[in-house]
Amino acid sequence: MAGGLRPLRGLRALCRVLLFLSQFCILSGGESTEIPPYVMKCPSNGLCSRLPADCIDCTTNFSCIYGKPVTFDCAVKPSVTCVDQDFKSQKNFIINMTCRFCWQLPETDYECTNSTSCMTVSCPRQRYPANCTVRDHVHCLGNRTFPKMLYCNWTGGYKWSTALALSITLGGFGADRFYLGQWREGLGKLFSFGGLGIWTLIDVLLIGVGYVGPADGSLYI
Repeated sequence: MAGGLRPLRGLRALCRVLLFLSQFCILSGGESTEIPPYVMKCPSNGLCSRLPADCIDCTTNFSCIYGKPVTFDCAVKPSVTCVDQDFKSQKNFIINMTCRFCWQLPETDYECTNSTSCMTVSCPRQRYPANCTVRDHVHCLGNRTFPKMLYCNWTGGYKWSTALALSITLGGFGADRFYLGQWREGLGKLFSFGGLGIWTLIDVLLIGVGYVGPADGSLYI
């Protein structure tokens, strides 16, 4: 008899737990306490007009005239708090911006991925496909992430002044070419005594004008 009551008692305890959880859910309104990921980018109680684009929803007008000032009606997203110029809480506000798409912004308003696999010293100059993202505080039309073809512009840490100094002082032994990572040319200069001085003079001129650069294709610093 006692063995038969144990499952019944366990069932009653389970029902009590379920009833408690249902009441708690009703009292809390059934709302989730999870914080949206975009909230981490949104400063609390800052000016609404200075909020990042990820923190607001705006009614944009794509028929505006390019390059002209335009105003858009915006509202903060849920869980975001901001104030107006008088430090009063605000949900709806207006932002002023220039009518242009994100890919038309000046280079200072977005960040792009860099490439270390293209040659910066080449003729014609090489380009590489990059993915660019608009800075948080900048507002624009269209996608905030866009592709763009950029000129190769990276450095491997080689100094132009060091290369030129080595070319003038120890160029006859190929020190300048070794420094730039061009070991084949360096060996050629070393065993030919700088091409009997002719190669040395030519390299001084070529390095001086920046025609000869690092072997990895990077720019001087």
